[in-house]
Order: sequence, then C-alpha cells, then structure tokens
Amino acid sequence: MSTRLAIRVRGLEKSYRELRVLRGVDLDVERGSIFALLGSNGAGKTTAVKILATLLRADAGTAVVNGFDVAGQPARVRESISLTGQFAAVDEILSGRENLVLVARLRHLDDPGGVADDLLERFSLTEAGARRVATYSGGMRRRLDIAMSLVGDPAVVFLDEPTTGLDPQARVEVWQAVRELADRGTTVLLTTQYLDEAEQLADRIAVLHEGRVIVDGTLAELKALLPPAEVEYVEKQPTLEDVFFAVVGSGDGRGAARTGGAR
Repeated sequence: MSTRLAIRVRGLEKSYRELRVLRGVDLDVERGSIFALLGSNGAGKTTAVKILATLLRADAGTAVVNGFDVAGQPARVRESISLTGQFAAVDEILSGRENLVLVARLRHLDDPGGVADDLLERFSLTEAGARRVATYSGGMRRRLDIAMSLVGDPAVVFLDEPTTGLDPQARVEVWQAVRELADRGTTVLLTTQYLDEAEQLADRIAVLHEGRVIVDGTLAELKALLPPAEVEYVEKQPTLEDVFFAVVGSGDGRGAARTGGAR
C-alpha cells in the first residue's frame, strides 16, 4: 500500500443472512485528510467503519489501516486507531478531566493528568474540566468524547455520525474540533448523512448507496459531474443558519456584531 494512504479498502463485502449490506466497497483515504463517507440510513456506513475498526469481520475483500491488515493484524490496527460512535461515550458522574485521566490510565500512559490537561485546553474545555459531565451541553460532551478518542495520539480516527442529535451551534463546535484534528496530521474518516457536514469538512467524499460506493471525489470533482450552472442574478437572502447565529450569537461576539448588538 502506498505510504501516502492511511486506509485502503478493496472489494469489501458483508451480509447479515440474506441482507447484503456491503457489496464490494473500494476506498482510498490519504494520511492527514478528512474523508467523508456519505449515505442515508441503512447504506452500510457503520458496518464499513466497524470492519475497519476490527469490530466486525468482512465476508470478502481486504482492508489495510495505517499499514496493517484488518483481518491479519487486528491488534496492530487497534493500536493505531480510535473510534467515536454515534453517541458520546462519556461518564456523566465524573468530571471532564476525570474522564480523560481514566482513559489515559487505561492506555498506560505516563502523566495521565498532563495528557488530560493538554486535551482540555486543545478542545476549549479547560474551564469546564472540573465540572461533572452531567452539566455539559451536547456540544461539550461531543467535544470531550472526541478528546477522549485522541488519548494516545492515534494515527486514524473514525467518527461515526459525530453530530447526530446536536443543535446547530453544537454542530459547528464539533466541526471545528474535527478540522483541528486534520490540521495536526490525524487522518479522519467520518460517516454522515448530512450533506452540509460533508461539504463543510471533507477533503474527499464517497457516496455509499445500497452497499456500493457510487461516486468518490473532491467536492469540486463531484460538482463537475453536473451540467454547468446557469447564471442568474438574484437578491441574496440570509440563510436560516445566518439568522440563527445572528440571534443567539456564535460564542465569540460575532453574532452580536452582525446584529448591531441586538438582544
């Protein structure tokens, strides 16, 4: 496998009795990139991620993650990855810092407290670090969940529908956290059913439909598949997202500035 690739998948198949979930999936994910696997519910996204994370065994095909064969070297694959599921796997009784320290100890890392403090700062959770997670907002819990997945600096992070159930502001917080992962060289494969999420985050997008990748490319390449757009001159109207952040504020003062300081 090329050293530029963090993930290489060829002919991946998986069935549950008579139900064929994956029907020969091929994927190439470059190191340090954000790759979005886009598809509706039931398309096979989570099944593909579980196979790549060694939680399921494929019926056919091959998959290599960080240079290790998923079927033949599962322990080495697990050392290289982290997986965040559709719902935040945090302990609400513990504080944010205690959650991170616990994971660092389970991974037998030196200085668990230092690891926790670094991740709290990285994900803008330092002020909330001593609070019980039960008091966190949805976006804060998700950011903590992603921070926990980075304990030990895995080369590849799988995010399975990371913004499911979050409000618009929390989604933007998570998007920023995901961008920062790639900026630091982590390879991110995320599954999503939200078109705008793939458009906002991904360097490359694959559309999974009925167990097959039907198209794969950059956003520009995918847009080029459609006929050239007709130029029309229309009055630009604000989007609902513009209105939402103008009213509630974006958390850094920009919302108030855009609305003239209105409350």
